[in-house]
Amino acid sequence: MKLQLTAKLLKVSLVCTAAITTSIVAPSALNILPGVDTASVYAAQEQKTKRVPALREKVYSQLARAQKLADDGDVKGGLEALDSIKARSSSMNSYEVAMMHNFYGFIYYNENDLIKAIASFEKVIAEEAIPESLRLSTTFSLAQLAMANSDYKKVIAFLDQWDAINTKPKTDAYYLLRAQTYYQLKDYKQGLSYITQAINLSDSEGKVPKENWLVLQRAMYYSLNQTDNVVTVLERMVKLYNKPEYWVQLAGMYGETGQEKQQLSILEAAYQQGFLTSKSDLRQLAQVYLYNQLAYKAADVMSKALAQGIVEKEAKNYAFIAEALIQAKEEAKSIDYFAKAAERSEHGKYDQRLAEVYVNTEQYEEAADAARKALDKGGLDFESNAFVALGMAQYNLQNFDASILAFEQAEKHKKSQRLAQQWIKYVKREKVHAQTLKTALL
Repeated sequence: MKLQLTAKLLKVSLVCTAAITTSIVAPSALNILPGVDTASVYAAQEQKTKRVPALREKVYSQLARAQKLADDGDVKGGLEALDSIKARSSSMNSYEVAMMHNFYGFIYYNENDLIKAIASFEKVIAEEAIPESLRLSTTFSLAQLAMANSDYKKVIAFLDQWDAINTKPKTDAYYLLRAQTYYQLKDYKQGLSYITQAINLSDSEGKVPKENWLVLQRAMYYSLNQTDNVVTVLERMVKLYNKPEYWVQLAGMYGETGQEKQQLSILEAAYQQGFLTSKSDLRQLAQVYLYNQLAYKAADVMSKALAQGIVEKEAKNYAFIAEALIQAKEEAKSIDYFAKAAERSEHGKYDQRLAEVYVNTEQYEEAADAARKALDKGGLDFESNAFVALGMAQYNLQNFDASILAFEQAEKHKKSQRLAQQWIKYVKREKVHAQTLKTALL
């Protein structure tokens, strides 16, 4: 795609002058450098500040022919025509030489040969007897071309040259180019000062600052670790542009700056507007709900995302929903999700959690099966918990010996040793009591 300079792309019309005191505008088809005001080359306009040599009809005609060839698609022919002019350049005045290099630059620019375009335009401003307005606009275009060529130090050098000859108020294009360049050079402090000036200029004129200006300002504040200012910029971007990504970014910054309530509010508002559509955004909302003790909402968000195919049907996602339902005191509803998590996992961690939930919901056969499966799969963080669940399930099934055996295994782990010992004593008493009762009933 053709290079798009920051400033409006304009072209310079050549001037055919019979003398320095008169000027005739050339045909509009004769155009030169992008980035230069059409009226800026008129020699008559420069009389008050400096004398500019005339562009003679013969040279003008030759340049016009070169441009027509290039405009008609014969770039090679256009360059050859310029080369023939260049061969006789010793008889040309400074202004004519500048115009010749201007043509070279324009053709190279249209061919996306930025290095040759820059070299040509540098030769334009190297000529002394040219209109100052041409020198000014060409220097600024050189800065833009250097930016497109990622030669950031040269951008600064050209802008410094432009500053030295410019007498008019600076525009937002100037501030933006400075800001972009310093950002690329990682001089965020300098860059920030320029982009802020561009935004302030827009504000003072009662205009809405361009979106990419605020994006750049936000990026530099973030690079400088000025998180409060990042929040302020994002708040403005949300109000001005109302884009989903800005809502999500603002929520993230609220979280980073410890404003959890604001983070929740902004995420909820974004969710209600349908702005949260990616799995990462929906997972973030669910986690924020969970953090703010809104566990049922966390489970609801993730279960809907799962049903819609936004998040994958993976063990960790089913387990997240199950754990959220546990926190929401909806243990019975968590069973199906733990079961699906267990089915999709090679380790027994989710089978262990399933066994514990079955015990709490008094489904002891299922609890014993899940606990045994967890132990068979292995990979448990706390194997003792599976033995405890198995022991409790077996006790409630009146399988006292199996229960004692399970608790004896749990006793071997320091984490559950005391609990297991208490259960062993209790189960043994209950076993004796059950046997006594059974004997009495015979």
